[in-house]
Amino acid sequence: MNLEDLKYSFQNLIHRKMRSWLTVLSILIGIMAIYALVSFGLGLQHYMKTLSEEMGADKLFVYSKGTAAPGMDPNFYLTRDDMDFISKIKGVNEITPMYFKAGEIEFGKEKRYNFVIGLDPKDIDFINEGFTIEVYKGRALKEGDIYKVFLGYNYQFEEKPPSFKKAVSLGDKIFINGEKFEVIGFYEEVGNPQDDSQVYITEEAFTRLYPEEKDKFGYIMMSAMPNVDPNELADRITEKLRKFKGQKEGKEDFYVQTLTDMLEIYGNIIGVLSGILALIALISLIVASVNIMNTMYTAVLERTKEIGVMKAIGAKNSDILFVFIFESGFLGAVGGIIGVLLGWCIASLGGFIAKVSGYPILQPVFPWYLTAGCILFAFFAGAIAGVLPAIQASKLKPVEALRYE
Repeated sequence: MNLEDLKYSFQNLIHRKMRSWLTVLSILIGIMAIYALVSFGLGLQHYMKTLSEEMGADKLFVYSKGTAAPGMDPNFYLTRDDMDFISKIKGVNEITPMYFKAGEIEFGKEKRYNFVIGLDPKDIDFINEGFTIEVYKGRALKEGDIYKVFLGYNYQFEEKPPSFKKAVSLGDKIFINGEKFEVIGFYEEVGNPQDDSQVYITEEAFTRLYPEEKDKFGYIMMSAMPNVDPNELADRITEKLRKFKGQKEGKEDFYVQTLTDMLEIYGNIIGVLSGILALIALISLIVASVNIMNTMYTAVLERTKEIGVMKAIGAKNSDILFVFIFESGFLGAVGGIIGVLLGWCIASLGGFIAKVSGYPILQPVFPWYLTAGCILFAFFAGAIAGVLPAIQASKLKPVEALRYE
């Protein structure tokens, strides 16, 4: 490696700038896609890690099975007796039931159909901790709030899907299944339109709206006692509750899920999607590498006489090898740098659009190792693609190269 070799390489790249730019373009597309996709994947992993830390690994959920969302199938539900039995199982600490039902929400002349959640106001702090949400505005529900309602974050804004065209404010009146309720507060943003458009009322208010649903819960949330493994507790609850309900193993009408289970499921889904998208981007990089190889083979043919002159005046095979590998690697590195910059712009724009659309959990992160890794990967992909053409160039004999037409 010497300055003359570098100078010669740069002169050739500049001289054939159109071909060099097209080669750079082919590799930057793949790097741009990989950088943007991986940044979103890392962002979701960061969100799940933060959620786990805030929510606490001691949380467990018992859901009713069914063909619809938990609590939505009238044939499957958990009862008050189920909750009382679970509360007596060794290792269970706090426990609270949750009603869950679709309802007609009316404000002004508009109607929406969103989920209505009935909860025990005595457990409001435990519920907020379990779902990692806090009161954003107003006050929380309390006992005796029969005609009071607490709303999800999106209702505060005009035309923020799937809320109303007109923003809802504290003190406004809305109708749930035709019954009038006063708005006393809003939760902070959760991160997706469905959760941010839910409606929360007390157990007493819920059973007045849905008298047929009294003591029929969609799910039950609990926490494990200190020093109790949530996974072992989940197995214990499953076994004991199955026997209590007189059901056979594998035929239960419920299932128990820990926070670890939930995060693992979401993590697997995210991993599969990210892998598929990254594979598509990787294919484009392979195509780009083939394009670089083709470019360098063409360069070898065009510069055969130059190679002969260089060898005739004392250039070694290693000098020729370095020139062509450096050129291909440099094209890859430039493509990588531009690809990272464009990937950052696209990911940032995508994160902004996701946030505006009501999905703030879809935010990319850009750790230094992702940036460095993409650029180095592009450089080595280019350099490796140029190895075979470089070997061919280095093995040319001076006499034959000088005769080449």
